[in-house]
Amino acid sequence: MAHARSWTAHISALLGLSCLAGVLCFHFPELLTSQAFRQVYTEGFARSLLLGGLVSAFALGTLAILRGRDRRVALTGVGAATLAVLLGGVHIELGSIGQTPWSLGLDWFVVSLFFSALVFVPIERLLGRVPLLPLRPEWRTDLAYFFASHVGVQFILLMVTAWTSGVAALVAFPALSAAIQSLPAWLQFLLAVLCADLAQALAHRTYHRQAWLWRVHAVHHSSRHLDWLAGSRMHLLEILLTRGLVLLPLVLLGFSPGVVNAYVILVGLQAVLAHANLGLRFGWLEYVLVLPRYHHWHHARRADYTDANYAIHLPLVDMLMGTFRLPRDGSWPEEYGVMEAGSVPAGFWRQHLAPFLPRRDG
Repeated sequence: MAHARSWTAHISALLGLSCLAGVLCFHFPELLTSQAFRQVYTEGFARSLLLGGLVSAFALGTLAILRGRDRRVALTGVGAATLAVLLGGVHIELGSIGQTPWSLGLDWFVVSLFFSALVFVPIERLLGRVPLLPLRPEWRTDLAYFFASHVGVQFILLMVTAWTSGVAALVAFPALSAAIQSLPAWLQFLLAVLCADLAQALAHRTYHRQAWLWRVHAVHHSSRHLDWLAGSRMHLLEILLTRGLVLLPLVLLGFSPGVVNAYVILVGLQAVLAHANLGLRFGWLEYVLVLPRYHHWHHARRADYTDANYAIHLPLVDMLMGTFRLPRDGSWPEEYGVMEAGSVPAGFWRQHLAPFLPRRDG
């Protein structure tokens, strides 16, 4: 019988490797940190977070080693933290940060992973619909998706911005833009959410109905376990398509930059929440906002739900499209995943290549 995994060892490894990544960000800020995200936090905050991570990685890793539990994993955490200290630790000199045409969002990945796990891991442990551990099957695959989408955030934004700006330059509605920007910010935001969700839901339904696009989108539906990390499993091509198609109407209609930025924050938060393993009932609110039970039914491995619940913000959008479905008895899906078992291969790279390879039937 296999021994239970050591939480202290795995947390030590996560923190140790994260600290090593943080130290590399201090050494190469122009190349490894996102210019947009650097404006959100201070150098002092980054150093404090790094110090806390180093101390915790050493303490938890040492404890796991002394207990004889998952020693290789624990040694990974202690070794990575040691290397981070040898490379300068919290005492690295940080000079002026120059401008580069591109950079990776390694800082965005580390901070986002840390705080997402800090919030959702205990919540899902306490309020989870099913007793699902964070180190559940295929967690490494979903962590790879989380890494790729966060580290590559600037490339994604550059391509999406180029696409939307190019179209907006050809098709502009100055009078409509002026009318929309004259509205109060809160009303602009509500209209932006509705417009974006309509665009997203229409694109989403197209992914389900067009054969080749479904092969790309099926990667997202291949998750057999839904939690806060599972929502990250999305083919990078789909990320580009969806973000471009969703932001395009907001740019064309001329919503103010602040409203667009607020929407980008909302979609990131709600995408994580919608996939989370939370067994809470929200009553009438489930018919107003897309919450976990609503979106979990979209992922249900049931033929009668393959064309339902495409919205990511407002169930109203599905009501307008005729695709709203939510059991009134409060039930949840019994199983998740694609209908054709085995049609999506396992692993990050194989899943990215699969849509471009000849499909094997039989």
